[in-house]
Amino acid sequence: MNKLLKFQDKEIHIQWLNYHLLNADKPVLVFLHEALGSIVQWKSFPAELCEGTKLPGLIIERTGHGKSSEIENGRTQSYLHDYAKESFQVLETCFAKNQKYILVGHSDGGTIALLMAKSNPESLLGIITLAAHTFVETETLEGIAPAITAFENGKLSGLVKIHGEKTKALFYAWANTWRAEFFKKWDIREEIKSIKKPIFALQGSNDQYGTSAQLNSIEEIHSKVEIFEIPNCGHIPHIEKTQEVVRLLSKWIENRT
Repeated sequence: MNKLLKFQDKEIHIQWLNYHLLNADKPVLVFLHEALGSIVQWKSFPAELCEGTKLPGLIIERTGHGKSSEIENGRTQSYLHDYAKESFQVLETCFAKNQKYILVGHSDGGTIALLMAKSNPESLLGIITLAAHTFVETETLEGIAPAITAFENGKLSGLVKIHGEKTKALFYAWANTWRAEFFKKWDIREEIKSIKKPIFALQGSNDQYGTSAQLNSIEEIHSKVEIFEIPNCGHIPHIEKTQEVVRLLSKWIENRT
């Protein structure tokens, strides 16, 4: 079930999965996509995870992406914090009071999930991150360079089918922000040490946008963190290794519901 939420200054596209299972006794799996992502770019993964766990799911398409409103202002060093606030706004609109949920975030979405969790909301049962970032690495910037070349050579034209006229602004908002001088010192490692909720962090061993140092930084948060590096896998484990990731996450979620 797709829906366009209307706020005073924006519209945010969402999709419900297994909506008929929504009730106070079941947590909702909340999916937060990557930097250039959208609802459709998750492909079958959210549906498979929701089906495997018999839980409802909510996919949020942030402003600047897909069918949501375009980005109105330039990004700052706090843009991921801003998206965390936006995502909370969506949850407040969609959820009844005390609705339990688990955050499932990929890349930027994983970072946003960690930022949402740092205040330890009472209804949050846990956080799952897939290739999340907590600080800027040289490897991240080196991974962005070929993406820019590919975009400028028209090799990422598929993004236009998803983001339409917002595509160019979205792409350079991501690429230029991460390469900007003001973003070099971006680092949330100290900030997320306040998280007390259980975390399951996954990353591909061949992730072109980050090293195992990202996983290790999440593991250091507290004793309830589990990490897993997926062999022979790049930056999108839920697409590259869908069945393995669904199996791993389903087992972890089962232990918390």
